[in-house]
Amino acid sequence: MTFYIETERLLLRELRLSDLEGMFTLDSDPEVHKYLGNKPVKTIDESQKILESVLKQYKERGIGRFAVIEKDSGDFVGWSGLRLNTEYNMNGFTRYYDVGYRLMKRFWGKGYATESGKASVDYAFNCMKLPEVYATTEFGNQASHNALLKIGLYYVEDFYFEQEQVNLRWYKMTSP
Repeated sequence: MTFYIETERLLLRELRLSDLEGMFTLDSDPEVHKYLGNKPVKTIDESQKILESVLKQYKERGIGRFAVIEKDSGDFVGWSGLRLNTEYNMNGFTRYYDVGYRLMKRFWGKGYATESGKASVDYAFNCMKLPEVYATTEFGNQASHNALLKIGLYYVEDFYFEQEQVNLRWYKMTSP
């Protein structure tokens, strides 16, 4: 399965095994994981398992997060896109499409989360014909909150996620 989306400054494509070093750099950074349960990966093997999990999602669910590549430099920025969540009961939902992003710190503040998120939502509604998408952020993550609002999702409510023992915010966007 091949995914390819081009925005003004970014390329979004399927994650590949060749993205392993980038994934490890991303997920081993404690600042990147500040609002993700403070559990950065410690070994490249952990990143390998995450990457293989996404590749499995492509096969089993037809969708998974996209690699984000900066067009000008060709650099791996992080990931963005859609995921069919079936692993968690999140705010009463056990099967839903989630839009999300995770970017390397050196790419923060450039609008890449918003740009890639908008492209992902467009893909969800125009190509996959989904009726709605959802998103979550940790309660204190104001930058992610702002990005989700700019993407077009609206804030629904705060809730407590028992499994990770963390306060989260819930967002939703319906097809135009």
